[in-house]
Amino acid sequence: MQLSLSVEHSGVYTPLMKFCGQCGASLRQQIPEGDNRLRYVCSACHTIHYQNPRIIAGCLPIYENKVLLCKRAIEPRLGKWTLPAGFLENGETIAEGATRETTEEANANISIIDLYTLFSVPHISQVYVFYRAELLDLTFFPGIETMETKLFKEEDIPWEELSFPSVSQTLEYYFKDRRDNSFQFHEGNIRVSYKK
Repeated sequence: MQLSLSVEHSGVYTPLMKFCGQCGASLRQQIPEGDNRLRYVCSACHTIHYQNPRIIAGCLPIYENKVLLCKRAIEPRLGKWTLPAGFLENGETIAEGATRETTEEANANISIIDLYTLFSVPHISQVYVFYRAELLDLTFFPGIETMETKLFKEEDIPWEELSFPSVSQTLEYYFKDRRDNSFQFHEGNIRVSYKK
């Protein structure tokens, strides 16, 4: 689901809610008793609607000395290159979500190696998680949200055409770790948005 409306609280954008998901009555913003921040609260049934960060799960598919990237066929960042990733669905583990997204966006057969990067992106209330993964064969092809899939050597990465800071940072970590022959888990915060 794509949300087009948002409100700003302390520099953080949150989706605008108008109606209660429990009973359909109108919502109001208030600080519930025992809480410390504004929440959407139903005017009729008093259900508190908590809004929490979204998790984006993806993979860094590797084949020999190359990585698989996807050119986005959807907004945001239409036409930019990315690692296969997307929103985690209810009822799946992060690794299952990363595998599913890699299949959906690149029709790629992978085997997860390990958890590789985790980025908190607080200004958009998202958390990005990428796994290193082995690309098992070369039968990949674009999914419905992808214009093109392609393997890139480090020197061929289209750095200026990458979609999001989390993708750029994951790739930078990967190529540095590969040169050092020492792969480790990386965690960080991203506080700047991509340029439009």
